[in-house]
Amino acid sequence: MNAPLAALTVQQALEGARAQGLDALDAQRLLLHVLDRSQAGRAWLIAHGGEALAPAAAQAFDAALRRRSAGEPLAYITGWREFHGLTLHVDARVLDPRPDTETLVDWALDVLRPTPGARVIDLGTGSGAIALAIRHARPDTCMHAVDASSEALAVARANAGRLGLSVQFSQGSWLSQAGGPFDLIVANPPYIASGDPHLAALTHEPLAALASGADGLADLRLIVAQAPAHLRPGGWLLLEHGWDQAAPTTALLAQAGFEDLATRHDLAGHGRCSGGRWPGTA
Repeated sequence: MNAPLAALTVQQALEGARAQGLDALDAQRLLLHVLDRSQAGRAWLIAHGGEALAPAAAQAFDAALRRRSAGEPLAYITGWREFHGLTLHVDARVLDPRPDTETLVDWALDVLRPTPGARVIDLGTGSGAIALAIRHARPDTCMHAVDASSEALAVARANAGRLGLSVQFSQGSWLSQAGGPFDLIVANPPYIASGDPHLAALTHEPLAALASGADGLADLRLIVAQAPAHLRPGGWLLLEHGWDQAAPTTALLAQAGFEDLATRHDLAGHGRCSGGRWPGTA
């Protein structure tokens, strides 16, 4: 920023951020966060554009801009992420939940509609986003959530406590210690190939939640192989995967014996989630 930090107005601070190449919406959200005005929205920034920033606020905004320019997710800087109508705490211990993952939640709720009191498990829960969104929308579910990371589970448990949502959390690798049987298994596992160059832009997020073998399918294969032993007859397995992995994921489901195979598309129109029903009648 060219002007002295203490002399910046709200509008000048935003213009300086744009001059550095930062996305305008990111800059607005960061400034609202620094000013503790996140609930006020963009209208507040417009109405108060001529007001001077206090030196401490200007310095905090500059520090936040540096973090964002270095590729750190916006949610890690603000500490919060909106997901499926919930406000979740997130930090570097967990993956930053993506809006596209709401596709998986919406599909899960469709599957659960005819099943009151369903037993559901979310694998690799991270911040708890999927499990908590399902539990919030369907309070009658018996919701379980698993993660291999004790640090991720600490974040998820804190989110559940703050939101007042009951979820049974446990530490483990996918379904290896999950019990069951379940009416629905959902998972957003790692699905990026270990050699994918895009990983270089995701260094702020936990690698274990992103990469999965040479082709990105290692964890998806394992979950599909484990799921039949933990599903009720007629139960569903729904999986998020990469934008170009619908065909191989569906093939894995078919080879394992799943029926009624389908794929749901994300906000950009890419096949983002695939799933199937285990044979039999509930």
